[in-house]
Amino acid sequence: MTLAELLPSIGCSTQPVLEDGLWPDGTRVAGGDLLIGGLPVTQLAARFGTPCQVLDERTVRGRAGAFRETLPEAEVVFAGKSLPCPEVYRWVADEGLSLDVSSAGELALARAAGFPAERIVLHGNVKSSEDLKAALQYGVSRIVVDSFDEIAQLGALATHGQKVMVRVTPGVDAHTHTKIATGVEDQKFGFSLASGAALEAVLRVVEQPSLELVGLHCHIGSQVRRVASYEEAVRRMVGLIASCGTRISQLDLGGGFCAPYRPGESAFDLFGFAQRVRGTLNYECALHRVPVPRLLVEPGRSIVANAGVTLYRVCAVKRGATRTFVAVDGGMSDNPRPALYGARYAVRLIGRGGKPSPVTVVGRHCEAGDVLAEDVPLPGDVHAGDLLAVPVTGAYHHALASNYNQVCRPPVVAVAGGVARPVVRRETEEDLLRRYV
Repeated sequence: MTLAELLPSIGCSTQPVLEDGLWPDGTRVAGGDLLIGGLPVTQLAARFGTPCQVLDERTVRGRAGAFRETLPEAEVVFAGKSLPCPEVYRWVADEGLSLDVSSAGELALARAAGFPAERIVLHGNVKSSEDLKAALQYGVSRIVVDSFDEIAQLGALATHGQKVMVRVTPGVDAHTHTKIATGVEDQKFGFSLASGAALEAVLRVVEQPSLELVGLHCHIGSQVRRVASYEEAVRRMVGLIASCGTRISQLDLGGGFCAPYRPGESAFDLFGFAQRVRGTLNYECALHRVPVPRLLVEPGRSIVANAGVTLYRVCAVKRGATRTFVAVDGGMSDNPRPALYGARYAVRLIGRGGKPSPVTVVGRHCEAGDVLAEDVPLPGDVHAGDLLAVPVTGAYHHALASNYNQVCRPPVVAVAGGVARPVVRRETEEDLLRRYV
């Protein structure tokens, strides 16, 4: 397929066409501008500056609600690491979701949001004593243990029946990037099912008088597209449940449900997941003659990724021997995902169309790997001062942002019903200096 044939699907022609599935719900083109939450992005850029991460509240709430409606019997636990922000935590709490956190810092945000402790789960492959103490102090409902050392430490710190889940590495290939595959053997997450470590972990938890084993947990990876991978995880986890010799009342399958980032990519089949996983769970439990545990799922990216759009201002255009570089005022400090594992994005120029040419959009940082998007079509007359919009930036952008080159991190601006308000303010140089002694 030629570039010209692709243009209608990627939204870079002179026609007001938006890529299906990439933009927040209700986003539309009007007079060459892009309206998100009823507001023109040119207005948002003028008011809040660039780079600026725009977050559509309606999209977040709608996708959280979709998980609850599609999996009414399950506990839906928002993966707080995907977008750590008290206001976002309030939104998902309003929609009836629980919350998982992986550090005392994320728990502090949850406390600031007033998130109910009985709906918070703490997990992570390494938890410091400060993390565990903070969780015990706040009274989080469950702690997912990830090592034998952690079981012993938590058993010594807890003074009552702290509910615990054991994270299992089920040996399931999620068919995703190696750096975000977490369910295969011989990596840092969980207790190996194949080696017998998972069953040994169950026995050690049961031996701790201050701990109460309530469930098993697994997470096979991120950007998972195949429902069959979750079905295989269910089969292996139920087999472990049958071997435990004790009642397992909860089974957490983690998250990792894919989100589309580029034109033509499909969203996760949530309805198919609900039907097939529910059927597999019931069948396997009947086969092994064990009670059906309550299912937990942990969506994060699939709720917030497509709710976010980042706005950048073009600072310079350089034409090399074989490529044209469009340099913007952000980069890997607000989006390290392309540098980390080759993530790819679509880019839209706001305000006008024109005959497109392939360009490479790069950031401002002193790294050759500071590339935001390669070989994307933009109008051939793109120049300094132009406004670019990059969709699908709601997940792991604010969370992974850094101060490389001492660049201040951008704000997160929530939009809803024609109203914009910052839920994370722009970082200042005073903020940077405050930590230096």
